[in-house]
Amino acid sequence: MSQTREHGLVRGIGLLQATATNMSQMMGAGPFITIPIILTTMGGPQAMFGWIVGALLAMLDGLVWSELGSAMPGEGGTYIYLREAFQYRTGKLVPFLFIWSTLLATPMIMSTGAIGLSDYLIYFWPSMTPLETKLVAVGITIITIGLLYRRIQSVAKMTTVLWGGMILTVVLVIVAGVTHFHPHVAFSFPHDAFAPSKFFLGLGGGMLISIYDYMGYYTVCYLGDEVKNPGRTIPRAVILSIVFVAIIDLSMNLGIIGTVPWQTAMKSQNVGTLFMQMVWGRPGATIITALIIWTCFASLYTGLLGASRLPYNAAVDGLFFKPFAKLHPKMKFPHISLLVMGVIMAICCFFNLSQIINALMAMSIVVQFIGQIIALTVLRKRQPDLKRPFRQWLYPLPSILAFIGWAYVFYSSGWPAIRLALVWTVAGIIVFLIWAGRKKEWPFGPKVIREVYRTDNA
Repeated sequence: MSQTREHGLVRGIGLLQATATNMSQMMGAGPFITIPIILTTMGGPQAMFGWIVGALLAMLDGLVWSELGSAMPGEGGTYIYLREAFQYRTGKLVPFLFIWSTLLATPMIMSTGAIGLSDYLIYFWPSMTPLETKLVAVGITIITIGLLYRRIQSVAKMTTVLWGGMILTVVLVIVAGVTHFHPHVAFSFPHDAFAPSKFFLGLGGGMLISIYDYMGYYTVCYLGDEVKNPGRTIPRAVILSIVFVAIIDLSMNLGIIGTVPWQTAMKSQNVGTLFMQMVWGRPGATIITALIIWTCFASLYTGLLGASRLPYNAAVDGLFFKPFAKLHPKMKFPHISLLVMGVIMAICCFFNLSQIINALMAMSIVVQFIGQIIALTVLRKRQPDLKRPFRQWLYPLPSILAFIGWAYVFYSSGWPAIRLALVWTVAGIIVFLIWAGRKKEWPFGPKVIREVYRTDNA
Protein backbone atom coordinates (compact mmCIF):
# COMPACT_ATOMS: atom_id res chain seq x y z
CA MET A 1 0.00 0.00 0.00
CA SER A 2 1.26 3.49 -0.79
CA GLN A 3 2.76 5.52 2.04
CA THR A 4 2.14 9.25 2.38
CA ARG A 5 5.04 11.37 3.59
CA GLU A 6 4.67 14.30 5.98
CA HIS A 7 5.29 16.79 3.16
CA GLY A 8 2.44 15.36 1.09
CA LEU A 9 4.29 13.19 -1.46
CA VAL A 10 3.25 9.55 -1.83
CA ARG A 11 5.53 6.48 -1.93
CA GLY A 12 3.86 4.76 -4.88
CA ILE A 13 6.79 3.67 -7.09
CA GLY A 14 8.01 0.06 -6.78
CA LEU A 15 11.00 -1.67 -8.37
CA LEU A 16 9.19 -2.44 -11.64
CA GLN A 17 7.99 1.15 -12.07
CA ALA A 18 11.38 2.53 -10.97
CA THR A 19 13.27 0.39 -13.50
CA ALA A 20 10.68 1.19 -16.17
CA THR A 21 11.05 4.91 -15.42
CA ASN A 22 14.84 4.75 -15.82
CA MET A 23 14.76 2.58 -18.94
CA SER A 24 12.06 4.65 -20.60
CA GLN A 25 14.19 7.76 -20.18
CA MET A 26 17.34 5.92 -21.38
CA MET A 27 15.68 4.19 -24.31
CA GLY A 28 14.00 7.17 -25.85
CA ALA A 29 15.18 8.75 -29.06
CA GLY A 30 18.85 8.11 -28.23
CA PRO A 31 19.85 5.03 -30.24
CA PHE A 32 17.58 5.96 -33.13
CA ILE A 33 18.95 9.47 -33.63
CA THR A 34 22.59 9.13 -32.56
CA ILE A 35 23.82 6.23 -34.73
CA PRO A 36 24.54 8.56 -37.69
CA ILE A 37 26.22 11.08 -35.37
CA ILE A 38 28.53 8.58 -33.64
CA LEU A 39 29.43 6.90 -36.95
CA THR A 40 30.40 10.29 -38.33
CA THR A 41 32.31 11.24 -35.17
CA MET A 42 34.40 8.04 -35.10
CA GLY A 43 34.54 7.58 -38.87
CA GLY A 44 33.19 4.06 -39.15
CA PRO A 45 31.89 0.97 -37.31
CA GLN A 46 34.66 1.30 -34.69
CA ALA A 47 31.92 3.42 -33.10
CA MET A 48 30.97 0.19 -31.32
CA PHE A 49 33.89 0.82 -28.95
CA GLY A 50 32.35 4.18 -28.10
CA TRP A 51 29.12 2.41 -27.14
CA ILE A 52 30.99 -0.12 -24.99
CA VAL A 53 33.14 2.45 -23.16
CA GLY A 54 30.07 4.64 -22.67
CA ALA A 55 28.26 1.74 -20.99
CA LEU A 56 31.22 1.18 -18.66
CA LEU A 57 31.24 4.85 -17.68
CA ALA A 58 27.48 4.70 -17.03
CA MET A 59 27.96 1.68 -14.73
CA LEU A 60 30.84 3.30 -12.82
CA ASP A 61 28.78 6.45 -12.35
CA GLY A 62 25.69 4.38 -11.53
CA LEU A 63 27.50 3.03 -8.47
CA VAL A 64 27.96 6.62 -7.29
CA TRP A 65 24.23 7.31 -7.76
CA SER A 66 23.29 4.04 -6.06
CA GLU A 67 25.12 4.79 -2.82
CA LEU A 68 23.96 8.40 -2.65
CA GLY A 69 20.38 7.61 -3.69
CA SER A 70 19.92 4.79 -1.19
CA ALA A 71 21.39 6.84 1.69
CA MET A 72 19.51 10.09 0.89
CA PRO A 73 16.25 9.24 -0.90
CA GLY A 74 14.55 12.55 -1.51
CA GLU A 75 13.02 14.65 -4.26
CA GLY A 76 15.82 16.27 -6.24
CA GLY A 77 18.55 13.63 -6.37
CA THR A 78 21.80 15.44 -7.13
CA TYR A 79 20.57 18.60 -5.45
CA ILE A 80 20.30 16.76 -2.13
CA TYR A 81 23.67 15.03 -2.45
CA LEU A 82 25.49 18.29 -3.23
CA ARG A 83 23.62 20.15 -0.51
CA GLU A 84 24.58 17.62 2.15
CA ALA A 85 28.22 17.26 1.07
CA PHE A 86 29.28 20.84 0.30
CA GLN A 87 27.45 22.69 3.07
CA TYR A 88 30.51 22.43 5.34
CA ARG A 89 32.75 24.71 3.22
CA THR A 90 30.72 26.61 0.63
CA GLY A 91 27.27 26.80 2.16
CA LYS A 92 24.54 26.57 -0.47
CA LEU A 93 26.69 27.57 -3.46
CA VAL A 94 27.16 24.16 -5.09
CA PRO A 95 23.53 22.95 -4.89
CA PHE A 96 22.45 26.39 -6.17
CA LEU A 97 24.79 26.00 -9.16
CA PHE A 98 23.31 22.57 -9.84
CA ILE A 99 19.76 23.91 -10.01
CA TRP A 100 21.05 26.80 -12.10
CA SER A 101 22.71 24.41 -14.58
CA THR A 102 19.68 22.12 -14.80
CA LEU A 103 17.50 25.03 -15.85
CA LEU A 104 19.20 24.60 -19.24
CA ALA A 105 20.72 21.12 -19.25
CA THR A 106 17.66 19.11 -18.23
CA PRO A 107 15.21 20.67 -20.72
CA MET A 108 17.96 20.32 -23.35
CA ILE A 109 18.21 16.56 -22.95
CA MET A 110 14.43 16.18 -23.04
CA SER A 111 14.12 18.41 -26.09
CA THR A 112 16.39 16.02 -28.02
CA GLY A 113 13.71 13.37 -27.60
CA ALA A 114 11.04 15.70 -28.92
CA ILE A 115 13.25 16.63 -31.87
CA GLY A 116 13.97 12.96 -32.60
CA LEU A 117 10.26 12.14 -32.43
CA SER A 118 9.38 14.89 -34.89
CA ASP A 119 12.16 13.76 -37.25
CA TYR A 120 10.61 10.29 -37.41
CA LEU A 121 7.18 11.78 -38.04
CA ILE A 122 8.58 12.98 -41.38
CA TYR A 123 8.08 9.38 -42.57
CA PHE A 124 4.30 9.88 -42.27
CA TRP A 125 4.41 13.58 -43.21
CA PRO A 126 7.10 13.88 -45.94
CA SER A 127 6.20 17.47 -46.80
CA MET A 128 6.96 18.72 -43.28
CA THR A 129 9.21 21.79 -43.34
CA PRO A 130 12.04 22.36 -40.81
CA LEU A 131 9.92 24.95 -39.01
CA GLU A 132 6.94 22.61 -38.87
CA THR A 133 9.20 19.91 -37.44
CA LYS A 134 10.19 22.23 -34.59
CA LEU A 135 6.57 23.23 -33.98
CA VAL A 136 5.56 19.57 -33.80
CA ALA A 137 8.26 19.01 -31.16
CA VAL A 138 6.77 21.88 -29.15
CA GLY A 139 3.30 20.37 -29.52
CA ILE A 140 4.54 17.02 -28.22
CA THR A 141 6.02 18.85 -25.22
CA ILE A 142 2.64 20.40 -24.42
CA ILE A 143 0.90 17.02 -24.65
CA THR A 144 3.50 15.53 -22.30
CA ILE A 145 2.87 18.26 -19.72
CA GLY A 146 -0.86 17.56 -19.90
CA LEU A 147 -0.41 13.83 -19.33
CA LEU A 148 1.90 14.43 -16.34
CA TYR A 149 -0.62 16.75 -14.72
CA ARG A 150 -1.97 14.01 -12.43
CA ARG A 151 -1.28 11.91 -9.32
CA ILE A 152 1.98 9.92 -9.11
CA GLN A 153 0.17 6.54 -8.92
CA SER A 154 -1.49 7.23 -12.27
CA VAL A 155 1.81 8.50 -13.69
CA ALA A 156 3.64 5.34 -12.54
CA LYS A 157 1.04 3.11 -14.23
CA MET A 158 1.32 5.01 -17.51
CA THR A 159 5.13 4.80 -17.28
CA THR A 160 4.88 1.01 -17.18
CA VAL A 161 2.57 1.00 -20.22
CA LEU A 162 4.94 3.24 -22.19
CA TRP A 163 7.84 1.03 -21.11
CA GLY A 164 6.00 -1.99 -22.56
CA GLY A 165 5.80 -0.27 -25.96
CA MET A 166 9.49 0.58 -25.74
CA ILE A 167 10.40 -3.06 -25.06
CA LEU A 168 8.33 -4.17 -28.06
CA THR A 169 10.21 -1.66 -30.23
CA VAL A 170 13.67 -2.85 -29.26
CA VAL A 171 12.70 -6.52 -29.48
CA LEU A 172 11.54 -6.05 -33.07
CA VAL A 173 14.72 -4.15 -33.98
CA ILE A 174 16.97 -6.76 -32.34
CA VAL A 175 15.13 -9.69 -33.97
CA ALA A 176 15.33 -7.99 -37.37
CA GLY A 177 19.02 -7.26 -36.82
CA VAL A 178 19.92 -10.79 -35.71
CA THR A 179 18.08 -12.43 -38.61
CA HIS A 180 19.64 -10.11 -41.22
CA PHE A 181 23.07 -9.51 -39.67
CA HIS A 182 26.06 -9.50 -42.03
CA PRO A 183 29.44 -9.51 -40.24
CA HIS A 184 31.26 -8.19 -43.31
CA VAL A 185 28.96 -5.14 -43.27
CA ALA A 186 29.16 -4.54 -39.51
CA PHE A 187 32.96 -4.90 -39.33
CA SER A 188 33.98 -3.17 -42.55
CA PHE A 189 36.49 -0.89 -40.81
CA PRO A 190 38.28 1.77 -42.87
CA HIS A 191 42.04 1.13 -43.18
CA ASP A 192 42.97 3.85 -40.66
CA ALA A 193 40.18 3.08 -38.16
CA PHE A 194 42.55 2.21 -35.33
CA ALA A 195 45.33 4.69 -35.99
CA PRO A 196 45.96 6.08 -32.46
CA SER A 197 45.70 9.74 -33.47
CA LYS A 198 42.32 9.16 -35.10
CA PHE A 199 40.85 6.46 -32.84
CA PHE A 200 41.44 8.08 -29.44
CA LEU A 201 40.40 11.51 -30.66
CA GLY A 202 37.19 10.04 -32.02
CA LEU A 203 36.67 7.86 -28.93
CA GLY A 204 36.10 10.91 -26.73
CA GLY A 205 33.41 12.21 -29.08
CA GLY A 206 31.99 8.70 -29.37
CA MET A 207 31.79 8.39 -25.58
CA LEU A 208 30.02 11.74 -25.41
CA ILE A 209 27.32 10.51 -27.80
CA SER A 210 27.02 7.04 -26.25
CA ILE A 211 26.79 8.31 -22.66
CA TYR A 212 24.04 10.64 -23.87
CA ASP A 213 22.22 7.48 -25.01
CA TYR A 214 22.49 6.09 -21.47
CA MET A 215 21.40 9.30 -19.74
CA GLY A 216 18.45 8.60 -17.48
CA TYR A 217 19.71 5.64 -15.42
CA TYR A 218 19.38 7.93 -12.41
CA THR A 219 15.86 9.31 -13.06
CA VAL A 220 14.36 7.44 -10.10
CA CYS A 221 16.82 9.21 -7.77
CA TYR A 222 14.93 12.44 -8.44
CA LEU A 223 11.76 10.78 -7.14
CA GLY A 224 13.25 9.41 -3.90
CA ASP A 225 10.35 10.51 -1.68
CA GLU A 226 7.92 8.72 -3.99
CA VAL A 227 9.76 5.35 -4.07
CA LYS A 228 8.79 2.36 -1.96
CA ASN A 229 11.66 0.96 0.15
CA PRO A 230 14.14 3.37 -1.51
CA GLY A 231 17.25 1.93 0.18
CA ARG A 232 16.82 -1.27 -1.86
CA THR A 233 14.74 -0.13 -4.81
CA ILE A 234 16.90 2.79 -5.99
CA PRO A 235 20.27 0.99 -6.39
CA ARG A 236 18.59 -2.05 -7.94
CA ALA A 237 16.69 0.10 -10.43
CA VAL A 238 19.85 2.05 -11.37
CA ILE A 239 22.04 -1.02 -11.90
CA LEU A 240 19.39 -3.14 -13.63
CA SER A 241 18.46 -0.37 -16.04
CA ILE A 242 22.11 0.18 -17.04
CA VAL A 243 22.71 -3.56 -17.62
CA PHE A 244 19.51 -4.05 -19.61
CA VAL A 245 19.94 -0.93 -21.74
CA ALA A 246 23.62 -1.66 -22.43
CA ILE A 247 22.68 -5.09 -23.80
CA ILE A 248 19.76 -3.67 -25.77
CA ASP A 249 21.68 -0.71 -27.21
CA LEU A 250 24.70 -2.73 -28.32
CA SER A 251 22.45 -5.39 -29.87
CA MET A 252 20.38 -2.79 -31.74
CA ASN A 253 23.33 -0.74 -32.91
CA LEU A 254 25.26 -3.77 -34.16
CA GLY A 255 22.12 -5.12 -35.82
CA ILE A 256 21.52 -1.87 -37.67
CA ILE A 257 25.10 -1.31 -38.89
CA GLY A 258 25.28 -5.02 -39.73
CA THR A 259 22.43 -4.47 -42.18
CA VAL A 260 22.72 -0.86 -43.32
CA PRO A 261 26.25 -0.03 -44.59
CA TRP A 262 27.79 2.50 -42.21
CA GLN A 263 28.50 4.89 -45.10
CA THR A 264 24.73 5.00 -45.71
CA ALA A 265 23.67 4.96 -42.06
CA MET A 266 25.80 7.97 -41.18
CA LYS A 267 23.87 10.10 -43.70
CA SER A 268 20.37 9.00 -42.65
CA GLN A 269 18.06 11.26 -40.63
CA ASN A 270 15.86 8.36 -39.48
CA VAL A 271 18.11 5.31 -39.60
CA GLY A 272 15.64 3.10 -37.72
CA THR A 273 13.08 3.47 -40.49
CA LEU A 274 15.72 2.93 -43.19
CA PHE A 275 16.90 -0.23 -41.43
CA MET A 276 13.43 -1.76 -41.20
CA GLN A 277 12.63 -0.74 -44.78
CA MET A 278 15.60 -2.83 -45.93
CA VAL A 279 14.63 -5.79 -43.73
CA TRP A 280 10.82 -6.03 -43.84
CA GLY A 281 9.83 -3.52 -46.52
CA ARG A 282 7.34 -0.68 -46.17
CA PRO A 283 4.98 -2.47 -43.70
CA GLY A 284 7.89 -3.12 -41.35
CA ALA A 285 9.14 0.45 -41.73
CA THR A 286 5.69 1.82 -40.93
CA ILE A 287 5.32 -0.30 -37.80
CA ILE A 288 8.81 0.40 -36.46
CA THR A 289 8.53 4.13 -37.13
CA ALA A 290 5.31 4.27 -35.11
CA LEU A 291 6.95 2.33 -32.29
CA ILE A 292 10.05 4.54 -32.32
CA ILE A 293 7.74 7.53 -31.95
CA TRP A 294 6.12 5.74 -29.00
CA THR A 295 9.56 5.11 -27.47
CA CYS A 296 10.63 8.72 -27.90
CA PHE A 297 7.48 9.85 -26.16
CA ALA A 298 8.12 7.47 -23.25
CA SER A 299 11.49 9.15 -22.78
CA LEU A 300 9.94 12.62 -22.76
CA TYR A 301 7.31 11.55 -20.27
CA THR A 302 9.69 10.08 -17.70
CA GLY A 303 12.33 12.78 -18.23
CA LEU A 304 9.96 15.66 -17.56
CA LEU A 305 8.54 13.74 -14.59
CA GLY A 306 11.96 13.60 -12.92
CA ALA A 307 13.04 17.10 -13.93
CA SER A 308 9.98 18.75 -12.42
CA ARG A 309 11.09 17.61 -8.95
CA LEU A 310 14.42 19.48 -9.01
CA PRO A 311 13.32 23.14 -8.65
CA TYR A 312 10.58 21.95 -6.28
CA ASN A 313 13.00 20.47 -3.75
CA ALA A 314 15.34 23.47 -3.94
CA ALA A 315 12.41 25.81 -3.34
CA VAL A 316 11.27 23.76 -0.34
CA ASP A 317 14.77 24.30 1.07
CA GLY A 318 14.53 28.05 0.50
CA LEU A 319 17.14 27.98 -2.26
CA PHE A 320 14.85 28.80 -5.17
CA PHE A 321 11.78 30.86 -5.91
CA LYS A 322 8.94 30.13 -3.50
CA PRO A 323 6.21 29.29 -6.06
CA PHE A 324 8.21 26.21 -7.11
CA ALA A 325 7.68 24.73 -3.63
CA LYS A 326 3.93 24.44 -4.12
CA LEU A 327 2.23 21.08 -4.59
CA HIS A 328 -1.04 20.77 -6.48
CA PRO A 329 -3.73 21.05 -3.76
CA LYS A 330 -5.58 17.93 -4.87
CA MET A 331 -3.16 15.74 -6.84
CA LYS A 332 -0.04 16.38 -4.70
CA PHE A 333 2.67 16.96 -7.31
CA PRO A 334 4.89 20.03 -8.01
CA HIS A 335 2.75 21.58 -10.74
CA ILE A 336 4.50 24.98 -10.96
CA SER A 337 7.88 23.28 -11.44
CA LEU A 338 6.40 20.95 -14.07
CA LEU A 339 4.96 23.84 -16.09
CA VAL A 340 8.13 25.98 -16.01
CA MET A 341 10.46 23.12 -16.96
CA GLY A 342 8.07 22.20 -19.75
CA VAL A 343 8.14 25.74 -21.17
CA ILE A 344 11.96 25.80 -21.18
CA MET A 345 11.97 22.40 -22.88
CA ALA A 346 9.66 23.74 -25.59
CA ILE A 347 12.04 26.64 -26.26
CA CYS A 348 15.00 24.23 -26.58
CA CYS A 349 13.14 22.37 -29.34
CA PHE A 350 14.13 25.14 -31.77
CA PHE A 351 17.88 24.41 -31.63
CA ASN A 352 20.19 22.03 -33.55
CA LEU A 353 20.41 18.44 -32.23
CA SER A 354 24.21 18.03 -32.21
CA GLN A 355 24.73 21.40 -30.57
CA ILE A 356 22.21 20.54 -27.87
CA ILE A 357 23.86 17.20 -27.08
CA ASN A 358 27.36 18.71 -26.76
CA ALA A 359 26.14 21.63 -24.68
CA LEU A 360 24.00 19.62 -22.30
CA MET A 361 26.80 17.10 -21.67
CA ALA A 362 29.35 19.82 -20.91
CA MET A 363 26.95 21.62 -18.59
CA SER A 364 25.91 18.44 -16.78
CA ILE A 365 29.48 17.26 -16.21
CA VAL A 366 30.78 20.49 -14.63
CA VAL A 367 28.60 20.51 -11.52
CA GLN A 368 26.52 17.34 -11.49
CA PHE A 369 28.54 14.27 -12.39
CA ILE A 370 31.98 15.36 -11.17
CA GLY A 371 30.38 17.15 -8.22
CA GLN A 372 28.59 13.98 -7.12
CA ILE A 373 31.77 11.92 -7.20
CA ILE A 374 33.40 14.44 -4.88
CA ALA A 375 30.24 14.52 -2.74
CA LEU A 376 30.34 10.77 -2.16
CA THR A 377 33.92 10.98 -0.83
CA VAL A 378 33.14 14.03 1.32
CA LEU A 379 30.12 12.33 2.89
CA ARG A 380 32.12 9.19 3.63
CA LYS A 381 34.45 11.35 5.72
CA ARG A 382 32.00 13.89 7.14
CA GLN A 383 29.11 11.51 7.85
CA PRO A 384 30.68 8.06 8.39
CA ASP A 385 27.69 6.87 10.45
CA LEU A 386 25.15 7.80 7.75
CA LYS A 387 22.92 4.82 7.05
CA ARG A 388 23.98 3.42 3.67
CA PRO A 389 21.78 0.50 2.50
CA PHE A 390 24.06 0.28 -0.57
CA ARG A 391 27.80 0.96 -0.55
CA GLN A 392 29.80 1.49 -3.76
CA TRP A 393 31.55 -1.70 -4.80
CA LEU A 394 35.37 -1.56 -4.67
CA TYR A 395 35.32 2.04 -3.39
CA PRO A 396 37.05 4.35 -4.34
CA LEU A 397 38.11 2.74 -7.66
CA PRO A 398 34.77 3.27 -9.49
CA SER A 399 34.72 6.92 -8.37
CA ILE A 400 38.26 7.53 -9.63
CA LEU A 401 37.62 5.88 -12.99
CA ALA A 402 34.29 7.71 -13.39
CA PHE A 403 36.02 11.04 -12.65
CA ILE A 404 38.62 10.36 -15.36
CA GLY A 405 35.91 9.30 -17.80
CA TRP A 406 33.79 12.39 -17.24
CA ALA A 407 36.82 14.66 -17.57
CA TYR A 408 37.65 13.02 -20.91
CA VAL A 409 34.08 13.44 -22.17
CA PHE A 410 34.03 17.08 -21.03
CA TYR A 411 37.22 17.79 -22.98
CA SER A 412 35.76 16.04 -26.02
CA SER A 413 32.58 18.14 -26.03
CA GLY A 414 34.42 20.92 -27.86
CA TRP A 415 35.28 24.51 -27.01
CA PRO A 416 31.86 26.07 -27.85
CA ALA A 417 30.11 23.69 -25.42
CA ILE A 418 32.83 24.10 -22.77
CA ARG A 419 32.65 27.87 -23.11
CA LEU A 420 28.86 27.83 -22.64
CA ALA A 421 29.21 25.64 -19.56
CA LEU A 422 31.86 27.88 -18.01
CA VAL A 423 30.03 31.13 -18.82
CA TRP A 424 26.74 29.77 -17.45
CA THR A 425 28.49 28.57 -14.28
CA VAL A 426 30.16 31.95 -13.71
CA ALA A 427 26.80 33.65 -14.26
CA GLY A 428 25.32 31.27 -11.71
CA ILE A 429 27.97 32.24 -9.16
CA ILE A 430 27.13 35.92 -9.68
CA VAL A 431 23.40 35.27 -9.29
CA PHE A 432 24.11 33.22 -6.15
CA LEU A 433 26.15 36.03 -4.60
CA ILE A 434 23.32 38.49 -5.24
CA TRP A 435 20.80 36.04 -3.75
CA ALA A 436 23.04 35.25 -0.76
CA GLY A 437 23.61 38.95 -0.08
CA ARG A 438 19.89 39.61 0.09
CA LYS A 439 19.22 36.54 2.23
CA LYS A 440 22.30 37.06 4.45
CA GLU A 441 23.51 33.58 3.58
CA TRP A 442 27.13 32.44 3.32
CA PRO A 443 29.45 34.18 2.37
CA PHE A 444 27.51 37.18 3.75
CA GLY A 445 26.26 35.31 6.80
CA PRO A 446 26.92 32.20 8.87
CA LYS A 447 26.87 28.73 7.32
CA VAL A 448 23.94 26.62 8.49
CA ILE A 449 24.87 22.93 8.82
CA ARG A 450 21.89 20.55 8.65
CA GLU A 451 22.77 16.87 8.39
CA VAL A 452 19.24 15.89 7.41
CA TYR A 453 19.76 12.24 6.53
CA ARG A 454 22.18 11.58 9.35
CA THR A 455 19.35 12.06 11.82
CA ASP A 456 16.39 11.07 9.61
CA ASN A 457 16.73 7.86 7.59
CA ALA A 458 13.03 7.19 7.41
